[in-house]
Parts: sequence; C-alpha cells; structure tokens
Amino acid sequence: MTQSRLQSDSLGLSRRAFLATTSGLAISGFAGCIGDATTGGRNGGPVAVASFFSFYDFARNVARDTPVEVRNLVPTGLHGHGWEPNTSITRDIIEADAFIHVGEDFQPWADRTIQTLKDDGIDTQRINVRKGIELESLAASLDPDEEGVGANRGKDPHFWLDPQRAKQSVDNITEGFVTLAPDHEDAFRANASAYKNDVLERIDADYQEIFDAAERDVVQLAAHNAFQYIGTRYSVQMRPLVTNLAASGDVSPDDITEAKRVIDENNIKYIGAGVFETRRPAEQLLAETTVEAYYPVTPYAGVREDWVDAAWGYEEIAYNINMPTFEVVLGNVSPAEAGPDGWSEEWRNFE
Repeated sequence: MTQSRLQSDSLGLSRRAFLATTSGLAISGFAGCIGDATTGGRNGGPVAVASFFSFYDFARNVARDTPVEVRNLVPTGLHGHGWEPNTSITRDIIEADAFIHVGEDFQPWADRTIQTLKDDGIDTQRINVRKGIELESLAASLDPDEEGVGANRGKDPHFWLDPQRAKQSVDNITEGFVTLAPDHEDAFRANASAYKNDVLERIDADYQEIFDAAERDVVQLAAHNAFQYIGTRYSVQMRPLVTNLAASGDVSPDDITEAKRVIDENNIKYIGAGVFETRRPAEQLLAETTVEAYYPVTPYAGVREDWVDAAWGYEEIAYNINMPTFEVVLGNVSPAEAGPDGWSEEWRNFE
C-alpha cells in the first residue's frame, strides 16, 4: 500500500466509524463473524469484503501472498442469493477498504448498501465482478412473474457457473485490487493468470468431458433456476424444478407435473438437489416417480461448515459436489463409482 493510501485510510476509517455511529447502524452481533475491519488485514493491509462466496474465493486466490485480506460476508450454511443480512453488514462494508459485489439487481441488500456508500460519500472502493459480462436470456422454463428486476429484467445472473465467464470476474477483481494496492500489481496479475489457466481452464475441460460422454442431454434438478450457464456452455438441458430465480422459490403443482414428465420420458433414475435449498421437492419426486435417489448440486453460492474446515473453494466444490452428481444424473457412472471414496454414501438423499 502506498504512503498516501495509508494516510488517507487513517482518516477514512475514523470518518467511517463516525458515519456508522451517526447513521444508527447496528454495530454488533453479525452472524458471519468476519471480524473488525478497522484493525486492518494481514500485516495491517487492506481488507476487501465480498457479498457472495464464489467471488470471495476468486478474490482470495488473486490476493494470495499479498497483504490484502479478503473476507466472506455470507454466513456459513446460507445461500448467498436470497439471504437478507441485518444492518450490521453495512458497518462491515463501510469499514472495509473494498466491497466486492455481483452488480445491480441480484442482491437487493447489496444494492441498498452501495446506495448508502454513494449518498454518504464513503470511499469504500466498489468492485463489480460482473463488469463487461454479457448475461444470457432466461430459460423458457422460468416463471414469467420472476423475470428479474431493473435493467437486467429477463436476464440470468448466474454467469459464474460458466468457467469462461468466470475468468472475466477474476480480471475485474484483479483490476480492483491493483487500484487498492498498486504496489502488489505484479503478484495480483500473476495469481489471476495462474487461477484462470490452471483452475478455471481445467474445470471447463473436465466439465466438457463429462457432458460429451453422456448419452442423454437432459438433467432434472430439484433446485432453483441457477444452472442455465452450464447448460448453455456444454449443450445440455438443465430442467430446474423451481423455475424462478429465488433459491427459496415455491414449487407449483405444474412444476411437479412437468418434472414427472421429464423423468418418465428420459428414464431418469437420479436427480440433483440443491445443497442449500429445501429437500421437500426432491423427496416428493422420490416418492411419486421412479427416481431412486437425489444427489447434491450447488451454484457455488454458499458453504457448509465442513467445507470451510477443509478450505474448499469454487474448485473443490466443482470436483467434490457438482461434477460427481452430473456424472451420476447423466448416467455416465453409477453412484458407487462417482466422486471420492464414500461419496455416494455421504450424499445419497442427503439431509
């Protein structure tokens, strides 16, 4: 961090603390327990807070071996889309040096917080991971009453499931960090290049291999409408049971009827179910169709406690959760052959 940045930070943090107090914001009790940003990050370096797990993970890889510390705002065990934090989250963002967010019209609380930063003239740097990324039109199966909001109405925001689009997010984070801590530009760019080439390219190739090997091109998911980018990238039909964008969306009788039709016509034995979503729809299909079991899928929107303990990120979730499930639901392998040892026993009809 430059000397001028250090000097301005000492003033900025005092002003932020003052704004947090005078605005009547709650200053304690945040479930995510990200710590006190006023103390700085590693070695007193800048702190960047992220509104969504995937981009927290991308950012911590870009920041590797630099003084920038990245913190995840989403509490463990919760889905990042549909989560509504209490007001203390605004305090954490105000006190941070940078706020990594997913762009407008995806997390309403993040939009409100950004407006607060603008209205109060707060100098927390805003890093939009979606900058320059073209969004897909929503799937035809989407509930017409749930077509997004604002300028992005009719667009699917879940672009990061496509590893190629995810690369642009890594680049956006990198440019933000270069502005935040220019003395470490070389490290940021080297880390970003390694992550894109060594991790995202490999994930893309391995996904492609899974879908190329499949005889069937239909996947039934008892999950919300978050997987279209995988379908588009790898030419497979993703059939979400919850046809709106919200992870907490209700399932209509028509949704169930359509899922039953897809299962019957395609002789589907296994389906995917959202890790951070209710399992009731999956259990209903298990009881009312020839489906034998459901296995986990996730749009990288949250983490379980055991995933945190194992330091899992986007890469580890891809290989330990999504890829084994897609292999099973497509019929490439039996559940016993999928994933690491014991995977099927752990995840078959999981609670």
